[in-house]
Amino acid sequence: MSGTKSGGHADDPFQEGGGSLLRQPKAVWATAGASVVAFMGIGLVDPILPSIARGLHASNSQVSLLFTSYFLITAFAMLVTGFVSSRIGGRRTLLAGLALVVVFAALSGMSGSVGELVGFRAGWGLGNALFVSTSLAVIVGAAAGGSAAAILLYESALGLGMACGPLLGAILGDMKWRYPFFGTAVLMAIGFVAITALLKEQPRPARKTSLLDPLRALGHGGLASAAVAAFFYNYAFFTVLAFTPFVLDMSPYSSGGVFFAWGVLLAVFSVLVAPRLQHRFGSLKVLAGSLLLLAADLLVLGYGDHTTAVVCTVLSGAFIGLNNTVFTELALGVSDAPRPVASAGYNFVRWFAAAAAPFLAPKIEEWTDLHVPFVVAAAAAVVGAGIVAVRRRALTIEAAEPAPRHATQDGVSAFAN
Repeated sequence: MSGTKSGGHADDPFQEGGGSLLRQPKAVWATAGASVVAFMGIGLVDPILPSIARGLHASNSQVSLLFTSYFLITAFAMLVTGFVSSRIGGRRTLLAGLALVVVFAALSGMSGSVGELVGFRAGWGLGNALFVSTSLAVIVGAAAGGSAAAILLYESALGLGMACGPLLGAILGDMKWRYPFFGTAVLMAIGFVAITALLKEQPRPARKTSLLDPLRALGHGGLASAAVAAFFYNYAFFTVLAFTPFVLDMSPYSSGGVFFAWGVLLAVFSVLVAPRLQHRFGSLKVLAGSLLLLAADLLVLGYGDHTTAVVCTVLSGAFIGLNNTVFTELALGVSDAPRPVASAGYNFVRWFAAAAAPFLAPKIEEWTDLHVPFVVAAAAAVVGAGIVAVRRRALTIEAAEPAPRHATQDGVSAFAN
């Protein structure tokens, strides 16, 4: 496979295993269902950010720390999840992650101050990292019909969760901002019971992962280039996710509808459109082009009127879906490190931007005006495209036997990891 011509589609999940996709063991459905809820938790707070700010008498920048604490812990957890799962097994890692989400989501709903809520979201991020980083490996190990059908099922769960999270947040948050957190805790508790009852322990890897393995993997120039480019891309991505709700300043229902449409585009372009564009134009051309289009979209969003901002917010989901898919494939295939290790190192770097953007964007607005945070985000996307262009040779993937798209061993998918 080359970096300029994506070659991982020989085992296209849309062409293989389609007939067995819906005929899966109950354990697979239980894990996939919990995965939907896990991904819902990421965008859950989007429609209710203004409501939380009013309810807790907090500023926009303070409320944005809900994302910062969540993703900062997620970044560091990338160094830990492989270490944990290779020692206690996938099933126990999933259950530990689910238990943490149940506890900290419930505590988030009972928060009496924005500081408490930010702290509880950090614990939620740790639980979600443990669950999400393990769930695909568990689904692949337990699924019928081969890995292609299992991966497609997981990608569908990802897309459904990203689209439905804002809707759940809007429906429950319109009654009270605390209710989406309690709703998530209940759904994850149901997932915990289902996985406990239906999922058997999966085989453990032959070699245990150390805490330093992901950092050592970043010594590879191609993987480091992909991680740094993804860092700048993630800054742009999470400016949209965490800052735009304040700009739109809509009711929970209206904001939830906007981000539902955004999530649908993200899922469609990640699962359906990206592999076809890669096959036709090559991964690096698709990635660079999509980053530049995202930058243009952000500039128009920042300087347009309210209707334009809504349209550009929804449209950004298409570019984000493309970027998520291609970046993940590059990170997993560009080096000779084992996929779980390469993925952990890559995500350790890029999730720091997801932590930084929600905090910096409102601060930049306070220091300047409403337009500048989007200019900075657009510039970050352009820098990411520049790194892809300059480091093109390092990002070229050379493999005699290309792996199936998204066939990760640690549950790291296009969006989540």
